Amino acid sequence: MKIKLTGKNLQDIRPLLKTFNLEETDGIPDVVISHGGDGAMLGAVREFAGLPVFPIRDAGTAPLCEEHFCAGQLAALQKGELNKTILNMVSGEVGGKVIYGVNDVFLHHADPSSALRYRVWIDGELYANEVVGDGVGIASIHGSTAYYRSITHSLFRVGIGLAFSNSTEEVNHLVLNEKSQITIEIVRGPGVLVADNSPDHIAVKEGDVVKFRQSEVTAELWGLDNFMCPKCRVLRHPNKLPFRGFFSVDKENRN
Repeated sequence: MKIKLTGKNLQDIRPLLKTFNLEETDGIPDVVISHGGDGAMLGAVREFAGLPVFPIRDAGTAPLCEEHFCAGQLAALQKGELNKTILNMVSGEVGGKVIYGVNDVFLHHADPSSALRYRVWIDGELYANEVVGDGVGIASIHGSTAYYRSITHSLFRVGIGLAFSNSTEEVNHLVLNEKSQITIEIVRGPGVLVADNSPDHIAVKEGDVVKFRQSEVTAELWGLDNFMCPKCRVLRHPNKLPFRGFFSVDKENRN
């Protein structure tokens, strides 16, 4: 099997490849292996759009339970035993430019000393005539356990999430139907549209209209249940209660 290897501390994983008949290639691989944490996985999906990504946590910085040592996961790859998950990405569009996120897409203020002012429509119906705050964004089911959760102190299992960051108005964070479309009109900017941990962004100015929705674009992830293992999480965060990630238990998302 031909693979592309990306991430951090690759010297820890590269010597194991031959043992499992895995060959690095400069061409189009069968799968991209991202070695690291969540950021490495998100970066691999973005850099190698359209290719399957198999995320393996870097044991040097994220202790792993004995079920998910790197060698064991490579053996599962070789044997074709990995579960495959298809995730719908979320998108943000402004001025004909579109960005996609596995976790989320957010509109933030570009000037830390000045809040954004914006109006919000949901499926064409005005939801908020004016909101003042640091930003607003949309999250996928997978992303509900990330930035969305830190803002809302909640998560969800179906649909898409709409979160308002540090709003001065009393607006509710919402979980919407996956077909919903959210329209944001910038009353006062400037702002910046960002996706996941991407260093790229789109500048947004007063009067611009941003559209959020779940996209038809998907990401294919192999072994995501291993990557989200509750036992591994306990080792990384020994003082926290175990958190069972959605993709360690929800079989309907697997192929």
